[in-house]
Amino acid sequence: MNRISTSQFYSRSLTQMTGLNVQADKLQTQISTTKKLAVASDDAAGFTRLASLKRGASNDKAAGANIDLAQGILAQSEAALGSITDQLQRAKELGVQANGGTLSADQRAIIASQIDGIIQDVTALANQKDIRGIAMFGGGGDAAFAVGAGGAISYVGGTRTGSIPTGNDTDVQVTEDGTPMQAVFDTLAALSAAVKSGDGIGAANDQVTGALDTVSAMRSSVGARAMRLDIEMERLDEVALGREEARSAIEDTDVTAAITELQKTLTILSATQASFTKLTSLSLFDQLR
Repeated sequence: MNRISTSQFYSRSLTQMTGLNVQADKLQTQISTTKKLAVASDDAAGFTRLASLKRGASNDKAAGANIDLAQGILAQSEAALGSITDQLQRAKELGVQANGGTLSADQRAIIASQIDGIIQDVTALANQKDIRGIAMFGGGGDAAFAVGAGGAISYVGGTRTGSIPTGNDTDVQVTEDGTPMQAVFDTLAALSAAVKSGDGIGAANDQVTGALDTVSAMRSSVGARAMRLDIEMERLDEVALGREEARSAIEDTDVTAAITELQKTLTILSATQASFTKLTSLSLFDQLR
């Protein structure tokens, strides 16, 4: 009977000390790594949730990169359209100056040459390529506008608009069909011709207002899309914050609580070891007697 009790005592004590050692090692690892999950067996449900959170973070990171790219392209487009607006306003000022009625043909020729310079500047702006090397106003073509015989500007782009995916099965248009801008060039060419001839300058200059409206509408569209991207980026930031809080709750160690638990475990382990040593010594003494 004594042999059975002693055997059971040894077995229980060794099992308890082994468990306490395992628990102490686990707590020390959690403290040193600041992670309370090392393997799936630590918390199967938590590991599954972490995997889902990581997939979501990866997807949103890709979406964020695309949004950054789209924002950069739209900023380029807005800047180009802003510069075109400035050029048109300058052309309108020149038209008013040329329509003064007291200018000589030579003076009008100088003004017309300035308008022709504006046409060249607007052509360069309208043919700009985005940071990917794609014509911003080319509608999917390699270029938007070409200079033909006699200096005439014509649209040579396509009619498609390019988009970039921004996540959640959504995308945003980043390149334009530049067809509406053909009217801008036609208006500037007509103004230049009117100034050179001295005939119909006022009527030609009035048409510049329509060209300004065309460019303004394009800028408004670009601005609305850029604003939408700003809102989407803010949403991604908020989602990322919530996701990080969820991840931390599942994975991160509460170091203060873990240290307290480790101290408690080590105290119990020490007491158990001392008790085991004392009782095994007494048991051995009894056997010797």
